[in-house]
Amino acid sequence: MKSSIWYFDDVNLFKILCPHKYPAYTKDHNLDVYRKSDYIYFEEDNANKIYLIDSGKVKIGYYTEEGDEIVKAILTKGEIFGEKAILGVDKRNEFAQSIDNNTSICPVSKDTMYSLMRDNVSVSFKIYKFIGLRMKKLERRLQLLLFKDVRTRFLEFLNELCEEYGYDCEQTGDKVIIHPYTQKDIASLIGTSRPTLNSVMNELKEAREISFNRKEIRFLNKSFVNVS
Repeated sequence: MKSSIWYFDDVNLFKILCPHKYPAYTKDHNLDVYRKSDYIYFEEDNANKIYLIDSGKVKIGYYTEEGDEIVKAILTKGEIFGEKAILGVDKRNEFAQSIDNNTSICPVSKDTMYSLMRDNVSVSFKIYKFIGLRMKKLERRLQLLLFKDVRTRFLEFLNELCEEYGYDCEQTGDKVIIHPYTQKDIASLIGTSRPTLNSVMNELKEAREISFNRKEIRFLNKSFVNVS
């Protein structure tokens, strides 16, 4: 059974929530397209919309008082962001930025989302569950950043990827993860530099614990899965 907190009963939230599914909203609704490095919103912007990713990738983060960028999440097709608007938050406390050259976003106003939620109790439940579980995941990631070394943070991140993207290879017995992230994405998410991440990955590769290429990571030693 999948237990990833980004994952909801094999359901793509975009397919459920996008107003294009509902005739009453289609005529007044368009997808927005962003290029790489374009911002969807900034910190302190009004929180009056929720966003669904049709294609591409979006980085969610904030800047410290010293100007350092902290990446909270990198989201891909089918995921939602800006969801705190549903909870009555008036201002953004984070930024959202496209990190793909062709990111297509479905913006949904708070009023439209409230209407969709009123009409479908199941949708309402999934959204609130999503918000609660995302907050829990961010808290766990902050604890890792504060108290764990890079190697442990990377292995914990691989465990998350296993839950969402992993499968068992019957031919080799390996745990295979086919994922949408670049090494730069992963380094940002675990709070390290790309060279440091590359060094950790190569050490694990030399120890024959993992193998990897651009879009695939394999656990060669399954005892590494669920490292605490």
